[in-house]
Amino acid sequence: MKPPVDPILIHIAPNFGIHWYGLLIVIGVMLGAVYASWRAKQDGENPDHVWNGLIAAIILAIIGSRLYHVFSEPAGSMIGWSYYREHPIEILYLWQGGLGIYGAIAGGILGVVLYAWWAKLNPLPWLDYGAPGLALGQFVGRWGNFINQELYGPPTDLPWGLIIDPMYRIAPYNDLATYPLDTLFHPTFLYESLWCLLLFITLAVIAHKLRDRLLPGDLLLGYIIGYPLGRFFIEYLRPDAWMIGPIAAAQLFAILSVVGGTTTLIVRHIKARSTKTATRTAENQETESQ
Repeated sequence: MKPPVDPILIHIAPNFGIHWYGLLIVIGVMLGAVYASWRAKQDGENPDHVWNGLIAAIILAIIGSRLYHVFSEPAGSMIGWSYYREHPIEILYLWQGGLGIYGAIAGGILGVVLYAWWAKLNPLPWLDYGAPGLALGQFVGRWGNFINQELYGPPTDLPWGLIIDPMYRIAPYNDLATYPLDTLFHPTFLYESLWCLLLFITLAVIAHKLRDRLLPGDLLLGYIIGYPLGRFFIEYLRPDAWMIGPIAAAQLFAILSVVGGTTTLIVRHIKARSTKTATRTAENQETESQ
């Protein structure tokens, strides 16, 4: 399997153009926003808030994702903080690639929260509308990595393996004597894309089937638990992972997210159940006293 198209969709200048990667991200964002606005409308909310808040979410997501990349130190790559501190102007060169999903998630959430504060809305329901849509957007956006011939894993004999051109290979896979041109590599992007599709379907079904049992923020927590859970295992196939000691940074963030999200989800439902029980008991006592 190999990308059938040039990574640059439209060449505008020698070093500038419209990339498939950017176009696919935009399509993913739009599909996610369409889903979120539909969910808001189903709940009787004004879907315009989704599109208005999307502006702040996108801006802060881009900033967050770029900062995550800039301050990283990917294995097998010369592009990380050690490079950018010597070439600070290139931090602004977004068209050269380099965006981190965890930074994008954090920035996007902050953007929604800030918009909700400005519009005097409770941010949790709006984050819930956006959580499944975020997974849907990632499902689409990851195919940009396929076209860019990036986010591949170690060599494999599986029939769906990727052929990576020498110019896109990182060490040690750029050694053609050891890894010839017909070497197949794990399509790590595909594994993550399919995981995000499964996560979107799961969260969308939960939102529809269990809406009466959900607390505001539950779907966001579902995403915070679900995406990192899959990313933890996929990261084992990332030869370019940013390492913090013996563990990949994405795996460390995944552990913190899954543990923190699960704990929060359980504790808040226990508290909600206790509050409901106490309220019911008080109402029964009041009825009996009458």
